[in-house]
Amino acid sequence: MVAPIKNRSRNLSRRGPPSGPFDQVLDPRSKCVERWNKAFLLARGMAIDGFINGGAWRCELEISGPFPFSHTSVVNMEKSHSSSSLVRTKSDQLLETVAAAFKSPSREAAGAAAESGGTLSRKSSRRMMAASPGRTSSSSRNTHIRKSRSAQMKIELDDVSSGAALSRASSASFGLSFSFTGFTMPPEDMGDSKPFSDDDIPEDLEAGTRRPKFQTEPTLPLYLKFTDVSYKVILKGMRTSEEKDILNGITGSVNPGEVLALMGPSGSGKTTLLNLLGGRLIQPTVRGSITYNDHPYSKFLKSRIGFVTQDDVLFPHLTVKETLTYAALLRLPKTLTKEQKEKRAIDVIHELGLERCQDTMIGGSFVRGVSGGERKRVSIGNEIIINPSLLFLDEPTSGLDSTTAMRTVQLLQDIAEAGKTVVTTIHQPSSRLFHKFDKLILLGKEFLLDLANGNLNDVSVPSELADKVQMGNSDTETRNGKPSPAIVHEYLVEAYETKVADKEKKKLMDPIPLDEEVKSKVSSPKRQWGASWWEQYSILFCRGIKERRHDYFSWLRITQVLSTAFILGLLWWQSDNKSPKGLQDQAGLLFFIAVFWGFFPVFTSIFTFPQERAMLSKERAADMYRLSAYFVARTTSDLPLDLILPVLFLLVVYFMAGLRLSAGPFFLTMLTVFLCIVAAQGLGLAIGATLMDLKRATTLASVTVMTFMLAGGFFVQRVPIFISWIRYMSFNYHTYKLLLKVQYEDITPTINGMRIDNGLTEVSALVAMVFGYRLLAYLSLRRMKPQSG
Repeated sequence: MVAPIKNRSRNLSRRGPPSGPFDQVLDPRSKCVERWNKAFLLARGMAIDGFINGGAWRCELEISGPFPFSHTSVVNMEKSHSSSSLVRTKSDQLLETVAAAFKSPSREAAGAAAESGGTLSRKSSRRMMAASPGRTSSSSRNTHIRKSRSAQMKIELDDVSSGAALSRASSASFGLSFSFTGFTMPPEDMGDSKPFSDDDIPEDLEAGTRRPKFQTEPTLPLYLKFTDVSYKVILKGMRTSEEKDILNGITGSVNPGEVLALMGPSGSGKTTLLNLLGGRLIQPTVRGSITYNDHPYSKFLKSRIGFVTQDDVLFPHLTVKETLTYAALLRLPKTLTKEQKEKRAIDVIHELGLERCQDTMIGGSFVRGVSGGERKRVSIGNEIIINPSLLFLDEPTSGLDSTTAMRTVQLLQDIAEAGKTVVTTIHQPSSRLFHKFDKLILLGKEFLLDLANGNLNDVSVPSELADKVQMGNSDTETRNGKPSPAIVHEYLVEAYETKVADKEKKKLMDPIPLDEEVKSKVSSPKRQWGASWWEQYSILFCRGIKERRHDYFSWLRITQVLSTAFILGLLWWQSDNKSPKGLQDQAGLLFFIAVFWGFFPVFTSIFTFPQERAMLSKERAADMYRLSAYFVARTTSDLPLDLILPVLFLLVVYFMAGLRLSAGPFFLTMLTVFLCIVAAQGLGLAIGATLMDLKRATTLASVTVMTFMLAGGFFVQRVPIFISWIRYMSFNYHTYKLLLKVQYEDITPTINGMRIDNGLTEVSALVAMVFGYRLLAYLSLRRMKPQSG
């Protein structure tokens, strides 16, 4: 169901009524502050709105909270000049106290209207409010009234002075909503007054200083329409399979300048629908039509759509400025220079209020960084930096406090006002957030919307629904007297079909006010890359080094390598290579070096692609770079960092163990170890990219490395013929033979039954492993299905 929310126009009244402490809402120079503070003592909870329109105050006061009133204390007070006394109840005393607190010199001006007396209904009260000075039609749509089934009271100040009021109370709770007119400001204060809006509320500390509205350059307008969208998943059992409906017949539209909200309980399909609309989920079980400017989805739209996932997928060791700068360099068009792209990143930082934390790391589970609200704004900045025509957001307010959530939704509203199309899922919005949406889609059946006060025992029921329940059987009501979810769902569907469905269907049939040339741009199959292949490689290479330098130079890893080196140096301290026994001892040391620097890189690189899968899927879905550029940059950026620790290791072991003390053997030993490391890295990358599951990848890698070590030629010299081929696939075997050649080529032709040859075979085998394993990893990434949601 799609329903427009008639709550605002594109002006001050769109923002809805603010609420907060009096020093944030009312001008301290106003003489009404004292009267407001008097009224504040009358209730436990309240919200105040102040507007200055045409020199008159319009103030709304909401009071909600349990009061000890009986259900029979409902009194209609009418002004009577002949009556000397009135029936007094506690609710009457409260009304008179409120009226006394708000007495104004201008009450005589409203006396004429009060002479008629009478009881006010909610409808008549709204008509009088609409006629009050300074109240526009747009602000009437923004009336922020807390609903209460048990009690609701709406009074005009002139009726309070005349004694005409309607009071309803119940034993459950008591809710009040006052609308006052007639506060005439003194002439000396009128000149200093200004219209009130949410912008007058000081920013929270997390959001930084107050910023101007979000400003962007014009972009291609996108009109999104979707008709009868359905989606099923196939659940495979042991013997049979069954289909489960996730979405069924969703229809709606959203135009530039509008914010569409998808609401529903957990598991209702909000994220699935968002992925379908954003082109992130393409399955054969999808039914229906989704068009963008009356054209189907194309690869061109990847550069015009921004998609903010529910989880903030960011690199934890990059700063806020670095994150947005790399996104700008990769995603903005080639027509912009590097300086212009960097300036755009700085502008987004200022627009989002992130200057205070721009040099702070993003952080993660084990790394301290920015706060949750700042991290969410960085995720939004990653998408709006390209000035998207269509912006999707998956629960952007989840996990945020009310103030930060309000600022986030206000940002989406400003983006929509700039001519963009915004679609977002939302979970448990407050009434103020709810009133900032233009359209709403409700998903799911058995859930209850209460935008009043969150009290499940005190929910307003529309009159049509109440009549329907009374006309039906008593079995349709639940224990607490409220309509059952089935009745509520039936009522909502009926109301949608009778009041909204025809209008929405007409909107879907209306032609889009765009030229054919502009509309045809959407159907272009050509991708738009923001940088050339070499530029993408350079940017990703620098980003990879900055992100992983913290891991490679951690004290834990350095301690592990150096402590192993010192232990080996002490065990083989100044070993003798002149006797056969000494040669065998040194051969054991060389074999351990080959095994250690084959085992260590495999289990380091095996985590590379599984850990970055979410980031890779997100960036590939947005066409930030080519997969080949990412793969080459990812594998080569590890090399400088991976080769530093082996140098430190060999500097300790080589001279403590007393190996050949000359430059040639030392550097050849180092090159051999480097070649082994690169080959072992390729194996780890291939296993990780193929399985994309850490548990399975670790298990397979353990078995493979153990097999290669046993077939390395040190433990078993005579391997059976039918399994001897394994040793030629072992990088441990080839590395061990090369190390023996470097150390003992001029001393002995054979060691432990292993013949020393020229070494070309071993070098060729290791080079083939370097490229072969990486080619397998690249092909596995090409086959990887992107994660949705």
